[in-house]
Amino acid sequence: MKSSDHSSQISFVEIPFASLSAEALRGVIESFVLQEGTDYGHRDYDLDEKVARVMQQLERGKARVVFNSETETCSIQLV
Repeated sequence: MKSSDHSSQISFVEIPFASLSAEALRGVIESFVLQEGTDYGHRDYDLDEKVARVMQQLERGKARVVFNSETETCSIQLV
């Protein structure tokens, strides 16, 4: 008989980005751009430019804010 451990499953819940305060949303986006390794092309972008690009992706539905129930943190997922 195979036992399954449901406590090891990670659950992500999408959070509408517009429901976050401006400060909270910026914090989530900054955390994402500071840890992700995306190559932005031939030129370096400063933090504000990277934040603006991710914000555009959120507005266009190309990214979403998710809550990880295991770590109890929010992050960005590209879709």
